[in-house]
Amino acid sequence: MEVRVSDECSACGVCEDICPEVFELGDEKAEVKVNPVPAEYEDKCREAAEECPTEAIEISE
Repeated sequence: MEVRVSDECSACGVCEDICPEVFELGDEKAEVKVNPVPAEYEDKCREAAEECPTEAIEISE
């Protein structure tokens, strides 16, 4: 799985709270720390995408 954060990100920190192994807050939006996403973090990454209030997390399998 690969993940990307679009410019729609509001830097609210929800993704980092759910999956800090993959996401971290940058200056203006969340950033992806590791791509592809390790298998052990895929479920948490999907949860972060579902909980993102701006739907800024894009996942490709």
